[in-house]
Amino acid sequence: MKISAFDIRPGNLLEYEKGLWRVAKTQHVKPGKGGAFMQVEMKNIETGTKTNIRFRSEDKVEKAVVEPRAMQYLYNDGSGYVFMDTSTYEQMTLDADALEGQVEFLLPNTDVQINFHNDRPIGVELPPAVVLTVVEADPAIKGQTAASSYKPAKVETGLTVMVPPFVNTGEKIRVSTVDGSYLDRA
Repeated sequence: MKISAFDIRPGNLLEYEKGLWRVAKTQHVKPGKGGAFMQVEMKNIETGTKTNIRFRSEDKVEKAVVEPRAMQYLYNDGSGYVFMDTSTYEQMTLDADALEGQVEFLLPNTDVQINFHNDRPIGVELPPAVVLTVVEADPAIKGQTAASSYKPAKVETGLTVMVPPFVNTGEKIRVSTVDGSYLDRA
């Protein structure tokens, strides 16, 4: 499916120069002289290389056809992360490179969406927020106001999250999977 250069958004998958690219950043530029263009930063899914491309306003780009499948994370078997298709119950294993920093948000039985391109997994979409248990947090200091400072807390997956002073060890918190920030108590 061809789309206009100005319809490119971060997260899109594009077929460009015989490769599959994930869009990281876009910037619409309208210089004082000459035509407007779209500056696009992309990362190749197969090789991991990054590139910056300038698309003119009249350019058309091939958007990759992606098939999303509902999956559930089961466990880490040491060599990779095992997921199960919730409709067919088939299992598949993805290595840590395919998850790109999303491992800290995965707990067993977490429902995710895995995107496939030509029957090959190309990316995992996590829910917007996950509930994690705090396993290590400094105690609150008396007299410290909640608005003034945050403290580091380690959650069960190993991720360190900055939390308000009233959050203690053993509590469940909701964490954003977008930026790893504290949202609220669960």
